[in-house]
Amino acid sequence: MMVVRALFLLPAFLVLAAPARADVVDGNWCSGDGRSINIDGTLVTIPSGVHVRGEYSRHVFRYVGPADGPESGHDIRMFLNGDNILRIRRFIDGVEQPEEEWRRCKPIV
Repeated sequence: MMVVRALFLLPAFLVLAAPARADVVDGNWCSGDGRSINIDGTLVTIPSGVHVRGEYSRHVFRYVGPADGPESGHDIRMFLNGDNILRIRRFIDGVEQPEEEWRRCKPIV
């Protein structure tokens, strides 16, 4: 009986032990071409490795690319779409670029 109960409870414990990142923009995000970003509150680490402060809310993040990098002056807006999809819109010189779809990075095991 104890074994049956343990087998029943094990999946529940595993789910509860996973990091609670669903329904927030915070976390590690990966693009289809291998780039990644990390959002932690008002701080984002962009693909170049630079840390940039931005405007943060639970489902949205916005920053302006730093002057000395490849995103210099770009207005970048990110919108959480479900738990695992991040839609990114870039505005370069005021012109909106095609929307990008990023996904939560798979855990490294």
